[in-house]
Amino acid sequence: MGKGRLEAFSDGVIAVIITIMVLEMKIPQGPDFAALRPMIPAFLSYVLSFVFVGIYWVNHHHLLHAIEHVSGPVLWANLHLLFWLSLVPLATAWMGNSQFSMWPVATYGALLLLCAIAFYVLSHILIREHGAGSVLATAYGRDFKGRISIAIYVAGLVAAFVEPWLAIAAYVLVSVIWLVPDRRIERALRGIERS
Repeated sequence: MGKGRLEAFSDGVIAVIITIMVLEMKIPQGPDFAALRPMIPAFLSYVLSFVFVGIYWVNHHHLLHAIEHVSGPVLWANLHLLFWLSLVPLATAWMGNSQFSMWPVATYGALLLLCAIAFYVLSHILIREHGAGSVLATAYGRDFKGRISIAIYVAGLVAAFVEPWLAIAAYVLVSVIWLVPDRRIERALRGIERS
């Protein structure tokens, strides 16, 4: 099967997720900047989630650019990822509205962990389908960034029960690690184009 429909569907779902997140933000209840102060936690959680979803969108794009075709297992693995991503607006709103309380921050971390696992599963199913010598397999190698991200999310999830801001710092750290798009795939594709 071609990959075009999978890419278009995924892009649409991610666009809706971002739209829902911004619609969750309430309109300020006053005419001056003081009315914005109560919105700061919700805005900060929105920014973190926007970056988080944006990182998935960019890396998903790179992932699909490096493949030739999709199969049933790939479609289901992609839906698995989109399912967890679709819960981001709920977790974002809860975390922001609770002003980063323990349980909402822990729930947010659990969701980030599940998204990371789902992306890891999707990428490895694609690698299995395209073979050990494929561009994707060559680019991913041992997938250090994917594995370290999962470990940091687990640490952040545990930290949420001790100090929620430590958990937030762990989540931000993973975002920083992935903020620059995964260049492994770009390098591997450039290497093939030169051959």
